[in-house]
Amino acid sequence: MRHLKKGRKLGRNPSHQRALIKNLIIAILRTETDDVDGAENVAKNPGRIITTLPKAKEVRPLLEKCVTIAKKAQVHLRAAKELEVAAVRGTEEWRNWRTSEMWQKWNHAMAPALAARRRLLKIIGNKDAVRILFDIVAPRFEERNGGYTRILRLFAKRVGDAGQRAIIEFVGKNNRVKSRVKRVKVE
Repeated sequence: MRHLKKGRKLGRNPSHQRALIKNLIIAILRTETDDVDGAENVAKNPGRIITTLPKAKEVRPLLEKCVTIAKKAQVHLRAAKELEVAAVRGTEEWRNWRTSEMWQKWNHAMAPALAARRRLLKIIGNKDAVRILFDIVAPRFEERNGGYTRILRLFAKRVGDAGQRAIIEFVGKNNRVKSRVKRVKVE
């Protein structure tokens, strides 16, 4: 019996379940960029993948948690950006900054952002995906308090086993906006 066991098994053992969810998160994040690992990986719809409905429902909470962690780190990244020096690493100006009190303040401001990046690296396990999350996805959702993804069921079943397919995507880019038509009263 599976009493008090949260989550879906998805027909896999626990380590395979974790790997599947990580790979789905990486797949969604990698569609956000045009160039990944030097190969052209242009997605028709960035921030969107098609998978089965149970997989989409299982990956959504962890993906939203990752976006929230990266979003909270954006404040610290901006504070550290103001304190850093424009000099190239290894130059005399950079060495002077490195030994100054300004570096101590920069280091103190950057520490929570670095901790968040390392935490996400532990959750996701892919440096490119974490970079995309911090640079592209998190700044887009800074004004939003949650609900970063949506799941849309597809009518067409999967060929082969007739599994229910679904789209999981980031909100904002592919929003459907209803146009309001003014109705004129005829008397």
